[in-house]
Amino acid sequence: MILFSLASVPLPLQVYGGLVWTLVATLIGTLATLATSSFLTDCLFGWVMFVSVFCFVFTTLWILLFLCGCNQSSIWPTLDVFYHFVAVLFYLSASVILAYFTIGIGLGPSNVVILKIYRLAISAVVMSFLATLFYFLHAIFSAIRWKRS
Repeated sequence: MILFSLASVPLPLQVYGGLVWTLVATLIGTLATLATSSFLTDCLFGWVMFVSVFCFVFTTLWILLFLCGCNQSSIWPTLDVFYHFVAVLFYLSASVILAYFTIGIGLGPSNVVILKIYRLAISAVVMSFLATLFYFLHAIFSAIRWKRS
């Protein structure tokens, strides 16, 4: 029961989601100063930023709704499962995009600035996959709660 209640706490979702948001924003800013941005890169990073901001904001709203006690209706467990599985799909797609971009950086020419971008991209990928894992765990435990209700 302790594991069930610990995995239901959305704090790791907020922490890792916020880290992804910060790291990707820093990565975009660093790439913009190098003028190496392309339309495809902008679209891919746009999706990653949308996912991280969307999930961060909606998870914050979700926490506030639960803290206010607005989750007493029978529809809430279903909405909880639905939201967290959508967040898992979103974060998984964003993580794969970030990993693809990071592999591309690692295969290119290397200098001090590129190495900094590469390390920043690696940390964004790791945090993004961790956020995906935590959203997945939360979705599984939400589904268990939904089946019990």
